[in-house]
Amino acid sequence: MEAKKNPKSDVGRNSGLYFVIGLALTLAIVYGAFEWKTYDDTNNYDISMNVDDDLDEEVPMTEQIKTPPPPPPPAAPEVIEVVEDEEEVEETIIESTETSQDEEIIEVEDVEVEEEVEDVDVPFAVIKDVPIFPGCENEANKRDCFQERMQKHISKNFRYPEIAQEMGVQGRVAVMFTIQKDGSIGNVRMRGPDKNLEAEAARIIGKLPKMTPGKQRGRAVRVPFSIPITFKLQ
Repeated sequence: MEAKKNPKSDVGRNSGLYFVIGLALTLAIVYGAFEWKTYDDTNNYDISMNVDDDLDEEVPMTEQIKTPPPPPPPAAPEVIEVVEDEEEVEETIIESTETSQDEEIIEVEDVEVEEEVEDVDVPFAVIKDVPIFPGCENEANKRDCFQERMQKHISKNFRYPEIAQEMGVQGRVAVMFTIQKDGSIGNVRMRGPDKNLEAEAARIIGKLPKMTPGKQRGRAVRVPFSIPITFKLQ
């Protein structure tokens, strides 16, 4: 059998109304708290009376700063006495360099200026007058004659070094030398695969005869010349 409820005894019946009333009271209390103002009572008293007097110690007097005395006034300039120069100074007379019509003008002959000869080397391939190998004086083409006589000289004086033959050394030696302005041979240099071959090439060049020097613009000059000497085993 179900128990019947009394509608008057329902507690949640007016809960919404109670909630609204509580909320309104809470807002009123919060608003009053924000708007509440308090004021401190002002006391009429001297603040300076509460400050402790700590200045019981004596403060020493500062020393008086002594300013330096002003500098003494500058001394009066000495009186300069003007002494008359008793010595007589000779007057320098500058003579004019201009000639008058009465003076004779001596004509100066033309001075010959010697042309400085530059000591230069002119290669065999570009020199105008090539050095003349002995025996080529009457040849029309002295350049070709020079090279032909040079080959003959090498073939005639050629000798294969025995030590180079035993060691099986062969190759080409480039020989460079200079035909001096007096026709002699100088500044001989070699470059080859072996020192023995270079020594033999130097010996062959050292046996060259004295030549007629090469000329450039009518003056004797040094003429560098190079030729290869080939050493080949049979």
